[in-house]
Amino acid sequence: MYSNSLVELDRAHLVHPVASYRNHEKLGVRVLASAKGATVTDASGKQLVDGFAGLWCVNAGYGHESIVEAAARQMRELPYATTYFGLGSEPAIRLAAALAERAPGDLDHVYFTLGGSDAVDSTIRFIRYYWIARGQPQRDQFISIEQGYHGSSTVGAGLTALPLFHAGFGIPFDWQHKIPSHYAYRNPVGEDPQAIIDASLAALRRKVEEIGPERVAAFYAEPIQGSGGVLVPPKGWMKAMRTLCSELGILFVADEVITAFGRTGPLFACEDDEIVPDFITTAKGLTSGYVPMGAVFMADHVYQAIADGAGGAAVGHGYTYSAHPVSAAVGLEVLNLYETGLLENGRKAGARLMQGLEGLKDHPLVGDVRGRGMLAAVELVVDKEKKTPLPAAADPARRIFDRAWENGLVIRAFGNGVLGYAPPLCCTDADIDAIIERTRKTLDDTLADPDVRAALKG
Repeated sequence: MYSNSLVELDRAHLVHPVASYRNHEKLGVRVLASAKGATVTDASGKQLVDGFAGLWCVNAGYGHESIVEAAARQMRELPYATTYFGLGSEPAIRLAAALAERAPGDLDHVYFTLGGSDAVDSTIRFIRYYWIARGQPQRDQFISIEQGYHGSSTVGAGLTALPLFHAGFGIPFDWQHKIPSHYAYRNPVGEDPQAIIDASLAALRRKVEEIGPERVAAFYAEPIQGSGGVLVPPKGWMKAMRTLCSELGILFVADEVITAFGRTGPLFACEDDEIVPDFITTAKGLTSGYVPMGAVFMADHVYQAIADGAGGAAVGHGYTYSAHPVSAAVGLEVLNLYETGLLENGRKAGARLMQGLEGLKDHPLVGDVRGRGMLAAVELVVDKEKKTPLPAAADPARRIFDRAWENGLVIRAFGNGVLGYAPPLCCTDADIDAIIERTRKTLDDTLADPDVRAALKG
């Protein structure tokens, strides 16, 4: 076991994200010590299959020496270079060019951030600047989707539509609006794909009309809603919503912080959705989580409007670590790994993952299985016909995570009884089979939970 002193140091000093501080103080930390491929090892020596790739970010898998070498080489040569004052570094320039070349349509301009939250924040600033430059400063209202997630920065958390990220923070702001999710399993219009698409289109039209068509600046959507429970829209949903935004004259932002870089199959989920947004936000898989980095992809027409609006003046938006050369060097090597086998392996592993999870539908607690590529969810219920969720008394987020951990598996356990999966693209058949086998064991353990049994009887 790892030393009690480490647990005590954590308890006393390290503030954990999205955690109950008091509960964490009581329970203590689980320390991860090493990792290789799709396997993580804690400080006690326990090995687990990481079915969630860290925080849906270690897309390439752990332990790639070529990534380590790329970072070390860059640290030796040039550990930091600002992009202020007209300066730059070769890795950042080459990564921006490589990403722009591969991005859909005319998303030719790349602004680097530290992660997903500040990528979303950056789009809000760019969009406001764009509309002011276009002579329409009144376009200051933003729309996103219920159960969507767009970061936990002050402004991004307002676009996020999960109550946990609002409570106690005084958000969302009055200029941040929501429309209902496409959530097929629990959609009021039923599960018919076209009915769901039509309902979302009607909801967006109504919201724009309610706000005032001349006031709406942009609409934000994830190709798959991640932290809301891995909610997969019907095929054609993104394309229909993008088309409507074009018709209404508002900017469309595709938040691909989770879905990009092979998570759903291609480099960008927008490729499969057959759309070209005005912005794409990315992070996570951009560097496979080895170092912090995010990126905003900006369409050429947006860039030109901002540049023309600024004239000879500077556009006052920047971060100290934007286009960090070490992060960029890592990003270039990760991109190389994706294109020399990992994307292909991820597609095969994703098909096996979905097939395996579909095979769990016979379990008494499994109400829904959904996903695309290496991004999936299993939704648990105590009544399949009524779709009754697990009771709050069963404390699904903590107890299911703990059971999976004991069974040698890391997954995301949401508070409503949804299990989230986002394994590394490097997974072998054995890794995927272990995820399925250990999930079934975790489901059986959950079925034996007294609070779940009581709800089943009720």
